[in-house]
Amino acid sequence: MFVVANFLSAFAGVLDIVLEIYMYIVIVSALISWVNPDPYNPIVRFLYSVTEPVFSWVRRILPFPAMGIDFSPIIVLLVIFFLRQFLVRTLLQIAGSVAAQ
Repeated sequence: MFVVANFLSAFAGVLDIVLEIYMYIVIVSALISWVNPDPYNPIVRFLYSVTEPVFSWVRRILPFPAMGIDFSPIIVLLVIFFLRQFLVRTLLQIAGSVAAQ
């Protein structure tokens, strides 16, 4: 059973790192959107290509047409925080309980 526990622990660690990196990408993308960046810059294109599919999905699910403010980065950040607090910790606790058996 230690193999399953080690796998779950490693998976939780990798998932936590991936979610943290994506959180920083979302923050940088939101900050860059305020300054009218060059759309042909490779960094800007990468940021938009990674974040825009998720942002557009959130905009489609939760439209805010009258506000004029895009809340999709905030919603995405809240989901990332939830996943890091709930999913990663749950996987680590399951790994700990499997290892104790």
